[in-house]
Formats: sequence, C-alpha cells, structure tokens
Amino acid sequence: MKAIILLTLLLSGCLDDYRTTDSLCNDNPNLCQPLNLNDGQCRIQRTNLIWQRYDTLQTPTDEHKFKELKATKEYQFCLEYAARIEPIELKQRKTKRIQALYHSYDNIKRLTQELESSKNPHIIYYRWSQGDKIAKQQFIALEGDKKLEHPELQLALAGYYVNKNKNKTLKILHHSLSLYQEKDYININILHSLSTLYYQQHNMAAAYVWAAIATEQQPNNTVKKITINNQFNLTHNERQQLDITAMKISAALKSGQYSHTEISDPSQ
Repeated sequence: MKAIILLTLLLSGCLDDYRTTDSLCNDNPNLCQPLNLNDGQCRIQRTNLIWQRYDTLQTPTDEHKFKELKATKEYQFCLEYAARIEPIELKQRKTKRIQALYHSYDNIKRLTQELESSKNPHIIYYRWSQGDKIAKQQFIALEGDKKLEHPELQLALAGYYVNKNKNKTLKILHHSLSLYQEKDYININILHSLSTLYYQQHNMAAAYVWAAIATEQQPNNTVKKITINNQFNLTHNERQQLDITAMKISAALKSGQYSHTEISDPSQ
C-alpha cells in the first residue's frame, strides 16, 4: 500500500511539473529555445507546437510526428507574417522571429523526410497533396482497403475520380457521408461537391437538396437559404417537397445513420 501511495505521489509530482509551458520548457529547453519565446506574436501556435513536440518526444510515432508537422506549419505560417512586422522596441525580436522561422523550415523538412516511409493513409494523402507523385500512386492503390474507410480519405479519393468518372465520384461521396458517426462534424466540401456534380448532370432536384443541406450546416444561413432558392428552376411547391427530403437527410447525417439516398424529381 505504501508503495502504491508513493508511486501515485511521484506521478502526481511529474504531472504538476508540466502544468505550464514555462515549466515544460525549463526541463526540456531543446523543445523551446529555438522558438521566439517571450514574444507576443504567434503565442498560441508556439504553445501548441511546444506541447506537440513534447508528445512526440514521449511517443515518437508517425501519428505524433504528423501532428507535429502540422503544428509546425501553422507556426511557420504565423511567423512568416510576424517576421515582416517591425517591432517598435527591442529590434532583436524581429531577428529572433526570423531565426525561429528558419528553424521551422528545417523541422518541416526533417519531419517530412521521416514520414516518407509511413503507411498511414492520412500521411500518404498529405504527401500527395504536397505534390509527391509516388504518394499519389500509394494512395490510389489503397482503394477498397479498410484503411481508407474515413470520410476525409474518401473525399480525397473522390477528388481523384471527379474528372474521370462522375458517377463513381458520386458513389464515393455518398459512401463518405455514411462513415460519419452521431454528432460528428461533417466536412461541408462533401455536401457542396454533391450539389455541384448533380447540377452538372442537370439533376436540379438533387442539386437543390444537397445545396440546402450544405446551407443548413453553415452558421447565419438565413440569407444563403434565400439565395439558393433562385439558383434552380424549381417551383415553390417543388422546393417545399425537396426541403422535407433535405430535412430527413440532415437528420440521418446528425444521427450517424446516413445511407445513399436517391432523390426523386418532384415534378414527376
């Protein structure tokens, strides 16, 4: 019993040490010193990066490295703007920002190289999005694999087929929606893509429904609802019928119960 109590106290003490970023940096200076510490610019991005670096240090998996890479890119984006700001006082702050910016470039290069052999499909897709042609082929080769059973990855797959096979693209987009769980945040790009593709196929009923669902997902959508009413050659009664369909689909999406839904033309 005494041993258990002692272990609990030791663990508690370790956690207490890192309740603040300052305490983390004091014990792990390599995580923090190259950054623009004590600078009001990029504070949030810098803090997020420091803690993610610590997580990677503790558990150096591809997943943690990928999170660190994304956190570094967010920090770099902020620094690129901040480095152009001329401080009113303490001119060395600008120099420190520029040094931190170069440090971020080096780390992005290092992490990218370390992730080149990763089998994680999210990382493979990221590499493809950065212009890696080998990663593109690796990603497409995963089609049909359970590893790609994720809405964002299905959206990426749909993007590959959009100019090759519109019907297959629609099928993939519908499947991506079926992968969402209850109360998940739904990527509105999927909804907009469905509306656009149906519009291109002159299926105004389906295009209207998916535009309405996309609008419903967005904040302050009252004006947008009025706008979409003027985009489709539908009567008031037809829109009313389709609004009911849109509400049913929205409810299914929110409850994580969506399945591929064919939308009938209300004029027939």
